[in-house]
Amino acid sequence: MKALISTTKRTERVFLIGLELKSSPGWKTRDSLDELAELAATAGGTVVGDGTQKLESPVAGTFIGTGKAAEFAEFCRSNDVDTVVFDDELSPAQSRNLERIFGCKVLDRTALILDIFALRARSREGKLQVELAQLQHLLPRLTRFWGHLSRQSGGIGMRGGEGESQLETDRRRVQERIEKITDDLKAVRRHRATQRNGRQRQLWPLASIVGYTNAGKSTLLNALTGSAALAEDKLFATLDPATRRLRLPTNQNVFLTDTVGFIRKLPHGLVESFKATLEEVVQAELLLHVVDVSHPQAQEQIAAVNSVLAEIGADGKPTIMVFNKIDKYEGKGALEKHLLQYPNAVAISAGTGAGISALIEELGTQLRPMRQFVELRVPHGQSAVIARLHQVAQVTERDYAGKQARFRARIPPHFHDEFAPYIVREFSNGSV
Repeated sequence: MKALISTTKRTERVFLIGLELKSSPGWKTRDSLDELAELAATAGGTVVGDGTQKLESPVAGTFIGTGKAAEFAEFCRSNDVDTVVFDDELSPAQSRNLERIFGCKVLDRTALILDIFALRARSREGKLQVELAQLQHLLPRLTRFWGHLSRQSGGIGMRGGEGESQLETDRRRVQERIEKITDDLKAVRRHRATQRNGRQRQLWPLASIVGYTNAGKSTLLNALTGSAALAEDKLFATLDPATRRLRLPTNQNVFLTDTVGFIRKLPHGLVESFKATLEEVVQAELLLHVVDVSHPQAQEQIAAVNSVLAEIGADGKPTIMVFNKIDKYEGKGALEKHLLQYPNAVAISAGTGAGISALIEELGTQLRPMRQFVELRVPHGQSAVIARLHQVAQVTERDYAGKQARFRARIPPHFHDEFAPYIVREFSNGSV
């Protein structure tokens, strides 16, 4: 499916419109329009202006009111604007009415985000997920694309009747394509479940990196694991999940998964389409919530991510708050306030490596309860057992005096049977 903002030699000139509701808390309209401008630039457009309207509630027919729409339309005609983008989702009727007033292409925030996802998708899975969300968004809006067409003639086998309208034909084709993609994504989900079961057979914990788009998740994955996941200073630079192994200093292995970035007003249809990908978040034992602490709306971005986590059923999971980009942050006092607000939070710079060792230490601490704390006595002649213990466990104490070597160690549960002949005492996880 072609992107909504097509690639042409002439960069599309874009005008942005935001609605400021008097009762709306949280993000300021100006901040939201600034983010919308970033989205438009990511999609390949050039923003030539923006405007806002203050209302108690959206106007049913034109969202911002006919008079304000006409005022903005005059500016757009004078400045050769190609595309008008609204910062909220428009109904099909509002889109049709506004296109008649503006005389150019009118998109909403949802359509713009879907367009960026279409540009960014690389894997077959990602492309399927984006196309499904686009088609579900397009289906109720088909009338606006085909309203100018007359009805088809009947043709062979259809003589004697008017035949189907082009709208009805395309609606059926879109429905059929949606059903086909849905079936394909079910196969993808089964494949992901098989992969996940394979990882679980190794009994290594899974930690998912989540956060607002462009918070530095892929950069953090690279910093922790030495991988080469794509990391760019762009919104939604990566869509496809990447899973890498991290070996902690405690001799514990953990799978780290980088996921698609979240954003305020993330379209519900897109969340639904990406459920196969987001299952990695739902199945994780631990979340690393990455926050761009240098962003002026960091707290609002945290709330937006938490909202999406709740939507996919991943809220309430053990979480390490990772305040990233401290190298770009100048408010030391406010940073300390962030760290005090969230227990076990860590301040880092994934780009420079500052704080990464502290994060790895916190990862080991958070995952430690998944191990069993035991005391072992191993004959000195069993050197292979002693070497194996140091290889797979976190040995906290060692004493080689006497006839047997004595160890205290945290061992993964699946190694318990292997070391059972040498275990003389088991502690609760909080014991030292």
